[in-house]
Amino acid sequence: MSKVVFNNKNAVFFQSLKGAIDSYFKEKNLKKTGNWALYSKTIILIAASIALYLIAISFSLPVVTTILIGSVLGFLSACIGFNVMHDANHGSYSSKSWVNDTLGLTLNALGGNSFIWRHKHNIIHHTYPNVDGIDDDIAKSPFIRMCSSQPWVPMHRIQHLYTPLLYAISSMVWILFQDFEKYFKQKVHNTELQKMKTKDHVIFWISKVLYVFFYIALPILLTGWQQWLVFFLSLHVGLGFTLAIVFQLAHVVEETEFTFAPLSETTVIENEWAIHQLKTTSNFSPDNKLVSWFAGGLNYQVEHHLFPRISHIHYPAISKIVKLKCEEFNVPYNCISSFNLAVRSHFRFIKLLGRKPVSA
Repeated sequence: MSKVVFNNKNAVFFQSLKGAIDSYFKEKNLKKTGNWALYSKTIILIAASIALYLIAISFSLPVVTTILIGSVLGFLSACIGFNVMHDANHGSYSSKSWVNDTLGLTLNALGGNSFIWRHKHNIIHHTYPNVDGIDDDIAKSPFIRMCSSQPWVPMHRIQHLYTPLLYAISSMVWILFQDFEKYFKQKVHNTELQKMKTKDHVIFWISKVLYVFFYIALPILLTGWQQWLVFFLSLHVGLGFTLAIVFQLAHVVEETEFTFAPLSETTVIENEWAIHQLKTTSNFSPDNKLVSWFAGGLNYQVEHHLFPRISHIHYPAISKIVKLKCEEFNVPYNCISSFNLAVRSHFRFIKLLGRKPVSA
């Protein structure tokens, strides 16, 4: 596998920033974990999702209504992932580990697997964002070329046109194929998966069986396969597209940088770890409270990558401190002012990477 070394010898920026953030929480007498702003979102999102699911499997519905309910349920499921699962699996939802572990399993309820996700996201992605060869989030080759170090193939010329379609089916591919691929190979891209305990194996298989029962078998039994198929596809279009867009706007845009880490070689990054996070990550639409509410603060990806164990509820406040420290140390603070501009930046970048390289 690839090996990456950061130059953390004089990590003065992060030491100074961490001190300022710690002082903020001490002065405000605040916990770094969630509060009722987060708990209320949890209740609203989960209750609304359960209600839509019960409607979808309990009644014979017109096709248009089924599509609408499935799409909204997919969107809300993604929001549960952003707000509840994400904080919980980072240990930032609650100061109680059992609460984090329990709510982290909301990912399993949505069809994924919290054990694999924590290794893929918390350890690999958060340590090595945008490092080609390690970061699984940008390893979409040959279907999508997400950085210049990845090989080019002719179909990439139109990748900006078909990428939205791939995003729309991405959650189905993740749940029904990629989790199993990682499970059986015991690898996340080029990195060995952490050793699973017996409990982790049991949870993996039980949750996958329950997913098939609740999202496939039971709806077919109650509503017939035609309504189920429309509902299932609509749900995953809403879920997959929402997940993909929010996560890609944080890293795969014109403002961010990428690094290539060849296999079986050591790649030295001349920046400290925190500077690497800043150069490879971007905020978007920080002043839009609606986006922040639904996206679970993932529009504040800079703050999240620097302080993943602080709940997203606090990101708007601490972003001001982070920005000032970046100005003080003359380091980049990537921020795209609106959601629309971030989407345009992402697809311009994808289109640019689709052009045939001179050396190809």
